[in-house]
Amino acid sequence: MALTGVQIFKLLPKTNCKKCGHPTCLAFAMKLAQRQVELDLCPDASDEAKKSLGEASAPPIRPVTMGQGEKAVKAGEELSLFRHEKKFIHPTVITLGIKDTESDDVVAKKIGDILSSEIDRVGQKLRIDAVAIINESGDAGKFDKLAVSVADKLKDVPAIICTSNPDAARLAIAHFSGKNPILYGANAVNADAMAALAKEHKAILGVKAEGLDALTDLVEKFKGLGIVDMVLDSGAKSGKEIIEHNTLIRRAAIKKGDKSVGFPVINFVERSNPTHEAMVAGLCIAKYGGIVVINSAEKWKNLVMFAIRQNIFTDPQVPMQVKQNIYDIGAVSASSPLLISTNFSLTYFIVSGEIENSKIPTRLAVMDCEGLSVLTAWAAGKFTAAKIAEFIKESGIGDKIATKELILPGYVAILSGSLEDKLEGWKITVGPREANAIPAYLKSRAA
Repeated sequence: MALTGVQIFKLLPKTNCKKCGHPTCLAFAMKLAQRQVELDLCPDASDEAKKSLGEASAPPIRPVTMGQGEKAVKAGEELSLFRHEKKFIHPTVITLGIKDTESDDVVAKKIGDILSSEIDRVGQKLRIDAVAIINESGDAGKFDKLAVSVADKLKDVPAIICTSNPDAARLAIAHFSGKNPILYGANAVNADAMAALAKEHKAILGVKAEGLDALTDLVEKFKGLGIVDMVLDSGAKSGKEIIEHNTLIRRAAIKKGDKSVGFPVINFVERSNPTHEAMVAGLCIAKYGGIVVINSAEKWKNLVMFAIRQNIFTDPQVPMQVKQNIYDIGAVSASSPLLISTNFSLTYFIVSGEIENSKIPTRLAVMDCEGLSVLTAWAAGKFTAAKIAEFIKESGIGDKIATKELILPGYVAILSGSLEDKLEGWKITVGPREANAIPAYLKSRAA
């Protein structure tokens, strides 16, 4: 179980030396209890304290990293049951499954779907994160052929090798060795062979069971075989089972400190109906699925899953925001209009969407107001004439446009006069109050 700040404080040197960057050992202990700092910051901690605190500070759900480089993804490391208590850490790894029984055309299409899946949504790059190759045929040769194709065309994409056949696993995993793959399909029958392969190729082991009791027994077995990194499949298939099993696993790991289930959960949600599959995938994202494997990746379905995941895995205590920048929407030129708004993600998403709807190439200046909407930021003194003028000057946008004109949101028209005083040589125009009026406004200016 996690230690409290006071319990941690008792194990620290209590010298208040400030070497850790905190004013007192108690303040540092409180940060440790909240898992906001690492014990390594305390140079004087005893070996006994390091051992005790290292074990106590380990997250209840062990983190695992799939893949390498920029496209590597993590699962696990979660600390809470509910996101209002503490934000969820690592977004669900959305994975597209490819079977060795599928035709070459289908395989090529799915590989293309993964490569073209990335979208920009409110300033974040979202995509299909991983590929799962599935040995549905049971044939080691067919599986190896699929593994070769996927490894060649999806070099940087994290991979899951799905088979309960150790011979097929041995051939396929060789193409992903050293890339932190998941070797999924380990069970009571093939335990020794699969554990040996996972250790040889430094793979994460995917443990597959039928039911929670069988799962915990298997995990303990694999721990005894020296396996440290695992992902767990309890065999849940229906929506009801997924909610029940995922919740019980998460609760046991976090509330009871049960190490036999302290690993990320993987859910396979293959459905013949894409709408049904999207619904079940969304359920997994909302209810503790660390990795979810889907059967198809239609653009509309991707957007549904990405949006759900993006909303679930944000910090509810921090406004969702985009990076301060001048965003080009469309094929802008020197004569394109320049609008300004705040960096609240919803504001950006709505305003940029309406600009796109207008078909008028436009620049949108997004100013950092700590994720507040226009009126809220203005009321809080974060969207003021002085700060807007400073942002515009520092951005250098004045050198890129033919006419120095800045279009303000209609709700803060009161700023126009003072802003013209602070932005010498600029014309300040008051735009629409509501975003849905932007297309008509921009079209009327272009007419």
